[in-house]
Amino acid sequence: MSEVAQYLSRNVRQYGIMIALVAIVILFQILTDGLLLVPNNVASLIQQNAYVMILAIGMVMVIVARHIDLSVGSVVAFVGGVAAILMNSYEVPWLLAVVAALLLGVVIGAWQGFWIAYVGIPAFIVTLAGMLIFRGLAIVLVGTTVAGLPRGFIRISNGSVPNVLGFVANLDVVTLLIGAVAVVGLVTGQVRSRIAKRRHDLAVEPLVAFVARLVVAGALIAFVTYLLSRSAGGTPIVLVIVGVLVVAYSFVMNRTVFGRHIYAIGGNLQAAVLSGINTKRVDFMVFVNMGVLAALAGVVTASRAGAGVAAAGTLFELDAIAAAFIGGTAVSGGVGRISGAIVGALIMGVLNMGLSIMAVESAWQQVIKGLVLLVAVAFDLVSKRRGVR
Repeated sequence: MSEVAQYLSRNVRQYGIMIALVAIVILFQILTDGLLLVPNNVASLIQQNAYVMILAIGMVMVIVARHIDLSVGSVVAFVGGVAAILMNSYEVPWLLAVVAALLLGVVIGAWQGFWIAYVGIPAFIVTLAGMLIFRGLAIVLVGTTVAGLPRGFIRISNGSVPNVLGFVANLDVVTLLIGAVAVVGLVTGQVRSRIAKRRHDLAVEPLVAFVARLVVAGALIAFVTYLLSRSAGGTPIVLVIVGVLVVAYSFVMNRTVFGRHIYAIGGNLQAAVLSGINTKRVDFMVFVNMGVLAALAGVVTASRAGAGVAAAGTLFELDAIAAAFIGGTAVSGGVGRISGAIVGALIMGVLNMGLSIMAVESAWQQVIKGLVLLVAVAFDLVSKRRGVR
């Protein structure tokens, strides 16, 4: 077997998820008679599923550390409701309301992290309690709906980056530049990472597989950029937010001591303790981080709806967990990538939009998404067993 074939067989999960995304997009493009990839639909797909991507980033870190968080959907409703009340009832400027919402996320994450890391209560129990607590608080504070939010706040999820450079052949120039920066950043980052690994005599993927992966990823970014440049608004503001988060958290997980500690704890807790890692502090910070990202998702959700809604965030935790698992995060912890979770979130989003365009009933949509999750986890377990053999 050639070196490339051996590498692909060992990393079938990583490449298989990208192939699955492309296959699902092509399938629904055919089934919807080309409506799925209409430029405005692509922009809506990103805006509607930004909350999943944000939550999935934090959920990957939680699951890699061998925990779970069932409270994020309720936190989304609670924090979004608090932000809406601050703006609507107390006339707090929307930027300050967003900052207050994120600080509230820190407090919520610290509350849950304390019980998990320092008291030793399993995360499943603590976050299950959190799901009930924060949903109840959302209902008490918000009631049903708090509307009449500032236009600037609503633009976070519904607005686009201003096109200050005009158009070229009906294509938004600002969007084209953002796409070009993304492609250059991807290639530069990957090349530098490969050079660093070679310098330290670490294993790297075969050159053919490396180049092919960059070409495919770059082509996908370029294609999405082209579609967005033809949409009514261009690049959604929330896409820029998600992009910044992906870059920042990929750096944290791959290049910082904190990220390596998360992987170490998830891979082998006892070995991590013996090596001197402060596992309690790492667990605590993982949940503080999850609280902040859940709060940000709450801001994005309230902005998208144009109101604080007590029922917001229902089943968001399941969407985030599903995106993480579909994206290759191991059920047993220790393995997971931010990029994989984003791909998983996109798969969930494409399923939602494709099935909605086809007018499939919501009940059947839940069935299909459940089957996709089950198959993804089963594939992960089977791949591991084959790898062990």
